[in-house]
Amino acid sequence: MSKTHKQIMEDFKIMINTNDLNLAEKIIASDAEFQSLTSDELLYGGKGYLSVVEFMRKSFSDIHWEFEDMAAEGNKIAVSWICSGTHDGDFMGMPPTGKKFSFRCMNFYYFNDEGKIIKDVAAEGMAGLLKALNG
Repeated sequence: MSKTHKQIMEDFKIMINTNDLNLAEKIIASDAEFQSLTSDELLYGGKGYLSVVEFMRKSFSDIHWEFEDMAAEGNKIAVSWICSGTHDGDFMGMPPTGKKFSFRCMNFYYFNDEGKIIKDVAAEGMAGLLKALNG
């Protein structure tokens, strides 16, 4: 894994844990497209990505992501995350339970030649969260 990609992912972790828009715009390409359950339309760039994080924070105010493992090949990095928090806000029609959760999720991040993230593909994200909340 290139040191550059690893540093970008370190910055990405800070970005999602702090909602840092300046950092998001630095590491995510402005034309990067993201799909989300939070929007019927595509979301773009750092601001679009952070809108998903903000949606999560409304339901889980203390949500936090930590690396578990990371592997890279070319312009792609796979990250295994541990996501934890407390269900203290409405989540997609589910009233707050106060339940604490922790689950593993996997994402694949793709980079352009400038080293900016252009794509994020979640392997199990939302399904892992729903299982943790209902299990």
